[in-house]
Amino acid sequence: MTKRFIPIIACLGLTGCFGYPRLVSYPFDPGGRSLNSLASEQNPQSSGRYIVFTSDRRGSQDVYLFDTLTQNLVDLPGLNALDTIASHPSVSQDGRYVVFAASRQGRSAIFLYDRETRQSRNLTNNLQAEVRNPTISADGTTIAFESSNNGQWDILVYDRSGQPVNVPQDPR
Repeated sequence: MTKRFIPIIACLGLTGCFGYPRLVSYPFDPGGRSLNSLASEQNPQSSGRYIVFTSDRRGSQDVYLFDTLTQNLVDLPGLNALDTIASHPSVSQDGRYVVFAASRQGRSAIFLYDRETRQSRNLTNNLQAEVRNPTISADGTTIAFESSNNGQWDILVYDRSGQPVNVPQDPR
């Protein structure tokens, strides 16, 4: 059995990064209770003290949240579903909001999970297009993702309530 590590380039300052980022490694846990396990860990993203990633450690591709301060996985009740394949998660700096792409019954969508309310909401329910690769702003107010709405991959920006944000086409 080989030990696997997700190397993370960390910038752990509250006011920004100073100096060089540092490489951090977290221990391997064969029981899947930590950041690294025997399963496939994919798409790691970090913000503040949190690292969010997907893993198939429970037999389906789910979203996991790791707190680097407590060095434990954070419980995410109501986020993962057996009939959904999750990918490309992103987390707000305070860890309250997690955005991720999900595929269910052949249809892709972008979901926003609120750890405070323990609710997941489909932000792209009314969008008749494929969507992928979401990211959330540090303060959790804005979500950007790719959409094939116009026959090509464009970037759309939504607010947390699921409404498109008006982004100027020619900012000068």
